Amino acid sequence: MGVQVPVLQWPLAGRDSELKAFAAAWANRRCQAVVISGPAGVGKTRLAEECLAQAVRGDFVGARATASAAAAQVPLGAIAHLIPAGVDLADPVTGFAMVATALARRKQRRALWLDDLHLLDTASAVLLRQLLDAGVMRLIATVRTDEPMGDAVEALCHGDAVYRVDLAELDREQVEKVLQKVLGGPVGRRTLQALHEASSGNVLYLHELVTGALAAGTLASDGAVWEMAEGALQGTARLSELVQSRVAAAGPAGQPVLRLLALCEPIGLADAEAAAPLSVLADLEQMGLIRIGQDRRRSTVALAHPLYGEVLRADLPVLHGRALLLAQAERTEAHGARRREDALHLAAWRLAATGTADPRLLVRAAICARHVHHYKQVVTLLQALPDRQHTTATELMLGEAFFRMGRWDQAEKVLAQADTLAADEQEKLAVIIPRTTNLLFSNSPLAEALAVNDAALDRITSPAGRRMLKLNEGYMRIAAGRPKEGVALLGDLESDASQAQDVSSWLRSALMYAMGLALVGRTREAVAWAERAYAAHQKLDEHALAAHPVVQRVSLILALTEDGRLDDANAVGERAYAQLTTPDTFVRAWMAVTLGRAQWQAGHPASARRWWSEAAAVARTIDFAMALRLALGGIAGCAAVLGDLEAADTALAECHALPPLPPGIVSAGEQRLSEAWLLTARGRLTMARTALADGAASARNSGHVTSEAFLLTDIARLGGAKEVADRLAELAHQCDGAFAPARAHLAAALAADDPERLLTAAGELQAIGADLMSAEAAAAAAAAWRRAGQARLATAATQQAQACAARCEGAHTPLLSTAESAASLTAREREIALLAAANTSSKTIAATLHLSVRTIDNHLQHAYAKLGVTTRHELSAALGVKTTTPSGPAGGQAR
Repeated sequence: MGVQVPVLQWPLAGRDSELKAFAAAWANRRCQAVVISGPAGVGKTRLAEECLAQAVRGDFVGARATASAAAAQVPLGAIAHLIPAGVDLADPVTGFAMVATALARRKQRRALWLDDLHLLDTASAVLLRQLLDAGVMRLIATVRTDEPMGDAVEALCHGDAVYRVDLAELDREQVEKVLQKVLGGPVGRRTLQALHEASSGNVLYLHELVTGALAAGTLASDGAVWEMAEGALQGTARLSELVQSRVAAAGPAGQPVLRLLALCEPIGLADAEAAAPLSVLADLEQMGLIRIGQDRRRSTVALAHPLYGEVLRADLPVLHGRALLLAQAERTEAHGARRREDALHLAAWRLAATGTADPRLLVRAAICARHVHHYKQVVTLLQALPDRQHTTATELMLGEAFFRMGRWDQAEKVLAQADTLAADEQEKLAVIIPRTTNLLFSNSPLAEALAVNDAALDRITSPAGRRMLKLNEGYMRIAAGRPKEGVALLGDLESDASQAQDVSSWLRSALMYAMGLALVGRTREAVAWAERAYAAHQKLDEHALAAHPVVQRVSLILALTEDGRLDDANAVGERAYAQLTTPDTFVRAWMAVTLGRAQWQAGHPASARRWWSEAAAVARTIDFAMALRLALGGIAGCAAVLGDLEAADTALAECHALPPLPPGIVSAGEQRLSEAWLLTARGRLTMARTALADGAASARNSGHVTSEAFLLTDIARLGGAKEVADRLAELAHQCDGAFAPARAHLAAALAADDPERLLTAAGELQAIGADLMSAEAAAAAAAAWRRAGQARLATAATQQAQACAARCEGAHTPLLSTAESAASLTAREREIALLAAANTSSKTIAATLHLSVRTIDNHLQHAYAKLGVTTRHELSAALGVKTTTPSGPAGGQAR
């Protein structure tokens, strides 16, 4: 049985400015026509349809006509249905005047939507011109920009009373809006990028790509975000037909150059002229099939749309394709192959044509591909190199490419081989550093990576080499969850990359040093180092065997988050992720994890869930268990706070099924957050606080100062403020930045139940972008004022809490949900009431809280009386708690 594909209701998202332009033009009494122009497939018809609907809502009588090549063969063929009965058109001059008179008698304002105006016959164009001039009709027309039209039709598109709306392809943001409306939920950034690139913002092509992916089952939602399987982009048969008909319009004269471009684009204009005369190229550009660009002093030619290349390659005979590739390679060599990218092109063309290429050319091409971070191409080129031609340098480059693609086992095999080939100390060092990094992130214990590093110390004797290994150890200790130890080892890192012995080593050390500083509470130093490292990486990237420069933004996101600059952290992350267009899945996964954490701390669980879902999708493609564990935990915590307990259980169960891992950059303690918030959602606050306390102890033991403060703050938010306030005050003195003091002030205010201090804390938290905690502090202040009988102050605080909570994407926490309804309950009554509201029996509550059943029932009766309810169902409604059957680890006892 086939997959049932939903009928996609394609929205007009992303065209707000065009609709506003139409409305403004249509409101002008002098307006005769609005012409919507643009290339094929950009959504002209859909926009015109909405424009006509707006006109009809404004008391115009709507009509529609479609021009076509067939209708153009018959005078007035496109608009014959609009001509009143009885009008004699034998004499066009008299007849056209009679049409205008007859329509005017009806005393109705008419709006005509005419699709494909450029195909309109001359007689229809002349009649429409007269009707517009007579004021009996207004025109809404679509015109394809790359099509010729006659003089009479051209006249309809111009004039003082004619307004034009030029429609371009959708940009990335507009594509995202369209997809979110079509699919009914957010789309992962990787999927968004793939669909935007494949469609180039063409609405028609985007529609067919999405329809095809849904039909194939390669585009699916996990309940939080829509993701497409890696490399699974495909369209529909209709899409292929559309593109084929578009390409066929080039005719016999244009086909040779289109086929050449499908295999070799972009090429120089001179090379394109070898396949087609300049006049043909000009026609192809006019038709929108090719694009002429400028690369410094060289004019280049490329296909106007990526889908054209796919269709052309699919129809190209193998031998003909081979001949085209070899001919282009010979032309490039005849020009001298002087450009840096020529080596990459030559190697790729000869490999595709013959399966082999000159070894020196392959190596040169791999170096070029490496420096633009095309790791898949690096692997293809170097795997084509004969075994006897491999050197330490080529094995090192191949192993690093495998690492960036998440192919850990292959990376270890190649790097181990590179180690055996290393001829001197410099080559040994060049191999050891990426090899230990690969071991560390491929789920191996820290001890194994350290053992390789220590073994190298026995062979490396120079002070400079031993220092590089010390820096490598510092990198590994921070990455493996020992930030205090790692920061000490990296403390003498040069402040200027140009002074470093090895650029690649400095860049990776600076990246991890900034992270380590953030984790131990030296957040302002962390921000400065992250900015310094990014600037150096951009400048030195060409000369370094390192990740894409945007990797340095991962440390900046973390540093800004811990410094209390949450809005800046998320803005930097959004921009950085959009720049990450290379297939570096390792960096992509880490950045998504870090952005999820930043959004969680900002109190935006839906946004955090989307980022963590993105991270999980990427991590699964490369078996990146370290990132996957963090992402799944984050998803579970977000789902719990959003009330989606089934999704939380599922994510947490998958997380717990993963093999045990070293703690990593994010402390092992933070992995208890998801469990704690799922327990909280089920009313089990004592167990939740216990889980958080265990996590905070783990963070403290491993030197994760900011993680400890993070976890202790959540204990305070869940009713344990008195137990953690002093420790948070200590941590506030250890950390710089604004976040640690704001956390400490919140805990102290909650412990004192002081409404004025709570409102001060709410203001601090709002200033740093911690919206949810700010809302909770204001809600707690409102409850305290209410208990004190200060109704006016309580109302003001409630309004402040609601304003902050409106930015929290539907988050549901005890402080928010019980602040008003349970304002008169004691802390113990509130905790018991929350458990009872979650369908927990009195016997189980008693066992959980180590109290007698009678005591539990007495507290419940007091809560019932104060809240004015008589049943547990009413209690759930009063407290805003969802009733579910506990399941999974968090439904039972805390781990």
